[in-house]
Amino acid sequence: MPMTRAANFGAMVLLGTVGLTVPALAQDASTPKQVSAATPVKPATSVPFVAHRAVYDLQLDSRKQSTSVDSMRGRIVYDFSGNPCDGYALNFRQVTEIGLSGGGVNTSDLRSVTFEDDKGHSFRFNSQNYTNQKVDGVVDGQASRADSGGIAVALKKPKTTKFDLSKEVLFPTGQMKAIVAAAQGGEHVFESQVYDGSDGGQKIYDTLAVIGSTISPDKPREGAAIGAKELDGVDRWPVTISYFDPTKKVVGEQTPVYTMSFDLYADGISGNLTLDYGDFRLRGTMASLDFLPQTACK
Repeated sequence: MPMTRAANFGAMVLLGTVGLTVPALAQDASTPKQVSAATPVKPATSVPFVAHRAVYDLQLDSRKQSTSVDSMRGRIVYDFSGNPCDGYALNFRQVTEIGLSGGGVNTSDLRSVTFEDDKGHSFRFNSQNYTNQKVDGVVDGQASRADSGGIAVALKKPKTTKFDLSKEVLFPTGQMKAIVAAAQGGEHVFESQVYDGSDGGQKIYDTLAVIGSTISPDKPREGAAIGAKELDGVDRWPVTISYFDPTKKVVGEQTPVYTMSFDLYADGISGNLTLDYGDFRLRGTMASLDFLPQTACK
């Protein structure tokens, strides 16, 4: 499950960006070997990402006393389909209610539709963000990777704009597939730049994924995944991804915009979700999981 957009939700607009401090993306002799998008990892086995519809219920897990957040709840609906030949389509929606300590409730409603081909050559995206039922952001555009590897982005909204990205940049599904490949290859750190069309369509993120050891199949699964026979025997790993703003150059330690943790299955499904913004943290429980008809390559 490419969860990048799950972390880019309306609380960022309503409350402003908050974060936590973690070590910078630097490596020393005591740091586990890092793998980046520039050094592809061959997976030990190949498990295709499956078409599925997952619903996650969000609850406030913890908060600092200094934050203006008094309560928070929400829901993510994640509809993923496609195959390596035709590409992958994602319909995503996240609605979040934020109760403020001074009184009142703000509601954020993020809706997005994306399409990404398996080779990372093209990425189309359209999203709308509503705050208290009023549109406060629309993004529409596409990104295309040239034979040389460089990426050209063309935006229609919020305004017509064209710009280029580095060939090292990954799109969301490509990032998740690369993390699975790294996990299957026994790696524990994966570093990449990611573009998902969020934040007005002109933002990329530096990301650092820390991958835990394979979770034993005997360990109980979470939420709706418990009864999913389709997940029996599918490897999964605990993954924590920190997202950094590369335009903010610092020395020493970097502060991520947000950090997300989840159990990543080899077939692209995610469970046991946590979104950490430093001043507050949300936990997502998988309320339902439906495996959709899988289209085969022609």
